[in-house]
Amino acid sequence: MASHGQNEGADRVSMSTVVFSVQRLIGALLFVGLATSAGAEPLRPYKDALFGYGRVLQEADGGDFRIIDYQELRDINARDQIPERRVKRAYVSLGVKNGQVNETLDLGGRTLDVTRVGPDRGAAFTVIFIHGRGGDRRLGANDFSFGGNFNRLKNLALANGGTYYAPSVRSFDAAGVTDVAELIRFAAKGSGGRPVILSCASMGSFICWGVARDKAAVAALGGMMVMAGVADPDFRRSAAYGAQLPLFFSHGSQDNVYPAETQITFYRALKAKNYPARFVLFETGSHGTPVRMTDWREALNWFLDR
Repeated sequence: MASHGQNEGADRVSMSTVVFSVQRLIGALLFVGLATSAGAEPLRPYKDALFGYGRVLQEADGGDFRIIDYQELRDINARDQIPERRVKRAYVSLGVKNGQVNETLDLGGRTLDVTRVGPDRGAAFTVIFIHGRGGDRRLGANDFSFGGNFNRLKNLALANGGTYYAPSVRSFDAAGVTDVAELIRFAAKGSGGRPVILSCASMGSFICWGVARDKAAVAALGGMMVMAGVADPDFRRSAAYGAQLPLFFSHGSQDNVYPAETQITFYRALKAKNYPARFVLFETGSHGTPVRMTDWREALNWFLDR
């Protein structure tokens, strides 16, 4: 006969199992609710009139390739209180700071400094932003730079039950790739396997292409975004290509760091193979334009709708 203590222990295990199951059910219902709201789009609108794309100058591939009108005088000078430093107040909502923390994660013995917005467990989705050379987690957490676009991303995450991570990448080599791959697995495990979207800007794109070769990390991803980045000539050999991981590109037509033509050629080669990819080109845009002008809500909804 089981002792009273043994029965009590079994009851605790049973109750823990019930609580865990209920928590997972609530999380699943939350994501289903998001997916059926706002016209079946997972993420509800947030300041779309300010952050939505301007005039479409040209489109192809059923809308997957678009050239968007971009004008520096309008999209920087008229949008910012201090050009390229501080956006006008209408573009930001600072209450999101209540859900923001700086922390150092222990990822299987590897430490990584991150800014996190949203819960560390049970997120309906996760977005990870990788900065370029000379940056750190502060760049992806800055509310006022890049036209307030990171503030919008943080608000979209928090308002829709998601989580946003902006890590400090120490190097853009194999070590940096390993750090980010561990963060992806950490986020996926903490959310119960819900979608993780990896976004990489400029030199940070080396991290995206490196992660694309990590089969376990790719299995946890729902898509990758490459903003003003490099092309990967060997992408077809990657785990991401084999898994048909959706890719979203955004680039400025006058980028003098990584030419847009190279990335467009890469995109077209993928589309020729019916690969799931999208490309937004900002006409006259420079290297920093995609980080400022990419419509996070539209891009994330494209991934999450899939």
